Amino acid sequence: MIAPANIQELGNGDRRAAIPFRRTWCVDFEFRQPPGEQPWPVCMVARELVTGEVIRMWRGELVASHGAPFDIGDGSVMAAYGAQADLGCFLALGWPLPANVIDVFAEHRVMTNGLILPCGNGLLGALACRGLAHIDAGEKETMRRLVVENDHWTEQQQRDLTKYCESDVDGLIALMLAMAPVIDWPRALLRGRFSGAVARQQHVGVPIDAPLHERLVANWGPLKQHLVREVDAEFGVYDGTTFKVARFAAWLAANGINWPRLPSGRLALDDRTFKEMALRFQRVGPLRELRNTMGKLRLTGLTVGADGRNRAQIWPFSAKTGRNQPSNTESIFGPAKWMRGEIRPPPGYGVAYIDWHAQELGIAAALSGDERMLEAYNSGDPYLAFAMMAALVPAEATATGHPIARERAKQVMLAANNGTGERSLAGRLGLTQIEASELLRLHRLNFPRFWQWIDHGLARAMLTGEMQTVFGWRLQVGREPNPRSLTNFPMQANGAEMMRVAAIAAAEAGVEVCAPVHDAFLIAAPLDRLDEDVARMREIMTRAGNAVTGGLDVRTEAKVVRWPGRYMADGGQEMWDRVMRLLDEVERAP
Repeated sequence: MIAPANIQELGNGDRRAAIPFRRTWCVDFEFRQPPGEQPWPVCMVARELVTGEVIRMWRGELVASHGAPFDIGDGSVMAAYGAQADLGCFLALGWPLPANVIDVFAEHRVMTNGLILPCGNGLLGALACRGLAHIDAGEKETMRRLVVENDHWTEQQQRDLTKYCESDVDGLIALMLAMAPVIDWPRALLRGRFSGAVARQQHVGVPIDAPLHERLVANWGPLKQHLVREVDAEFGVYDGTTFKVARFAAWLAANGINWPRLPSGRLALDDRTFKEMALRFQRVGPLRELRNTMGKLRLTGLTVGADGRNRAQIWPFSAKTGRNQPSNTESIFGPAKWMRGEIRPPPGYGVAYIDWHAQELGIAAALSGDERMLEAYNSGDPYLAFAMMAALVPAEATATGHPIARERAKQVMLAANNGTGERSLAGRLGLTQIEASELLRLHRLNFPRFWQWIDHGLARAMLTGEMQTVFGWRLQVGREPNPRSLTNFPMQANGAEMMRVAAIAAAEAGVEVCAPVHDAFLIAAPLDRLDEDVARMREIMTRAGNAVTGGLDVRTEAKVVRWPGRYMADGGQEMWDRVMRLLDEVERAP
């Protein structure tokens, strides 16, 4: 059994006293949610922690109600496990969201993140690791299937489902009593507000050109074959629609290209390597896009609702760093970049993709207090600035004039941030290990304060057994820590905090956020308000950056698209044009 070391053996009364609210409502919905659609609530059970008052409601009662049947004001808190799902039911029913929310899943993750939990991080796993009673996993799965696979239920089934829903609420109460004394309430409430922001994002969804998507799905089989035939004509590395490593190795040898390899000696075939090699050898670019298209794209998995919106589960707090973990199959931002051309605002609207510029580097510079790194970041192009500092390019160099050197400097800075060693860096850049070691030495020479901060953080983590962000997201180090993961944690995890703060502020300011994308947001607005909302969102993101870094203006960039235009990711236009041309040809074929 795993339990937080500082949980005290208190009576229930004392544990209830640890909750700083007059009323605590533990809530669970059962709902159906077809792919791409908003949730369809079936039933709800809510129980007040102190009085034991219980509310049970079936769908008809839920739909007829104009709001939650319990207090959602400032003096109360709603507790739920994976709260974004239950708050999504609030939004689907048209109910106002509670003033205060505790996502018990998020708080469970804060307490156990990094530990190996035999039963996982679901509600049953959270109960099991604390030695608390729970229903059988098989019974839970049976009940979930009963909800998902039906749209009408007998009276007995309704009683069974309500009883099952109530069993989850009972488990939630047990968790709250066990966890309340060690919950960091101010930060937990911040995370609860983020769950509300996530629910709003999933409620809105990403506007998709649905007719075009249907055409692509209907013709995807022959379209893939046409794509391979056309693009692979230069390379000859595919057998049907399957990439053949041996053929690719032969093509590299014939063209005199020294391709990076893994420590095992095998060719490095990840997308980052292809991206870097495409910068050095432009002819590799089309092959990279083709591989992404064949390897990543599953058009039938993209979840598009009847309203033409792509909705994918965001899964907040799932990664060890606290980053979201949306499905690459379901989300429009998961497949190959050209696919994002399907994003199209509805008539009268526009969308904007707003991202932080070099977010993780800004975090590293600010939190380490490295003045040279801050200077590089504030220059506007930190990678070119480092290349100049390290004398890799002349002082008058430009990004367009020295793209390879700039990309090399970028990879060195990213490697330093995420703990990549000289061997992996050498393979990534196609250099010798000695050359990669020299580049990392130059980084240490130019940014000594950063390296002191990294070394101190690693030593502290080993000593205390944990790492923590500025807003309290924790990682338990464990017995056999991975130094690379620990090195990367402060940048990634504080980047996640930045995303959460911005998402909360955007939701509460009325900005329509369609989706988060690692270190960016896609927003939508009516055309007459688009510029205003873009400016507001950029200001929100700047302030979120200030909050996490202690004052650094982490810069943002915005790409704005107005109806009838469509969004296009950088580097996706050429393949998009090719696919659209081939789609027309396939549809015209007899």
